[in-house]
Amino acid sequence: MDPAFFDPRVAAVFAAFPKAVRADLMALRRLIFATAARTPGVGPLDETLKWGQPAYLTSSTKAGSTIRLGVAKTGECALYVHCQTTILSEFRAILPDLFRYDGNRAVLFDAPPDHDALAILITGALTWHLRKRGP
Repeated sequence: MDPAFFDPRVAAVFAAFPKAVRADLMALRRLIFATAARTPGVGPLDETLKWGQPAYLTSSTKAGSTIRLGVAKTGECALYVHCQTTILSEFRAILPDLFRYDGNRAVLFDAPPDHDALAILITGALTWHLRKRGP
């Protein structure tokens, strides 16, 4: 089941995504919320827009770094993380050949993605500050 949209602007962006990628991006949205719910220390997510893209933040706990969803210039689905972190390079070290990467900022794909693998990336982003602060 899809989490409810609390911001009509975010719902409108999802509705405007090309039909060819909308279902995959909605599945990623579900995966982000599900991963946050089962990851200790993350807390509730805020869903908003950043740079016109759906963005997911750990505003109340400050546990993680922002995740954004969108469509790359090439037309592929993209999951973006903050490019000035090591979130994507850490993920890429674990799974170098499973996805196409756009530098340190995005994972790109044009087929339904491996959700178990992406959950690793999402967890890494949602716990970025927790991991960098330490226990």
